[in-house]
Amino acid sequence: MDLKLKGKRVLVTGASKGIGRACVELLSAEGCTVLGASRNIAPGPDTKQVDIAQRGAAEALAAWAGDLDILVNNAGAIPGGDLLKVDEATWRAAWDLKLFGYINLSRAIYARMKEKKRGVIVNVIGAAGEKMNAAYIAGSAANAGLMAFTRALGGASHADGIRVVGINPGPVETDRLVSLHRQMAQTKLGDPERYRELFKDMSFGRPATPEEIANAVAFLASERSAYTSGTILTIDGGSSNRA
Repeated sequence: MDLKLKGKRVLVTGASKGIGRACVELLSAEGCTVLGASRNIAPGPDTKQVDIAQRGAAEALAAWAGDLDILVNNAGAIPGGDLLKVDEATWRAAWDLKLFGYINLSRAIYARMKEKKRGVIVNVIGAAGEKMNAAYIAGSAANAGLMAFTRALGGASHADGIRVVGINPGPVETDRLVSLHRQMAQTKLGDPERYRELFKDMSFGRPATPEEIANAVAFLASERSAYTSGTILTIDGGSSNRA
């Protein structure tokens, strides 16, 4: 299927690894001009090293990116922990990057999209926003907020010719997930190389691949999904619907 993305100008945040890098590679293969931003990316003509948690960084990134057809908000990993383990400084730093990072960058780029009366914003959020987890309380709360933000903005953005959609990935085989499971395998099984054995209780016996999430990003951003806005696609193998 031709997604008709050729020639589109795209900005992907969190582009140096995992889902972000998979989005960069797929959208580039679809013929897009892709700009990548991350705290850990080598600066170049199509890449910008930036920490969007810092005041003014989102606006500076939007100015650097210029006129965009598609924004993929993907930057930010929130640490685990329950209410008593996550102190205020950790909580605020995590939300400044992910929750307010998405909101501030969307605001800056939405204004430019509104002038052209076209554009798509895809927010890669996280399934913990709908299946709450007290042991991941800062992440659950931030993701729930971003779900509400996506639905509220996407429900009204049609008036400006803009679509806003979200994706809630469940477990994805990123470097971070593998690292965590290697640590768990060392503790539980005595061998970090046996980490894949810990995937057995996941849907289909495995996490999603970053490419599977990127495929959904590309489709939702494309004209093939032109009547989709204010909605969120959950990609977790059905685990959020388990009793």
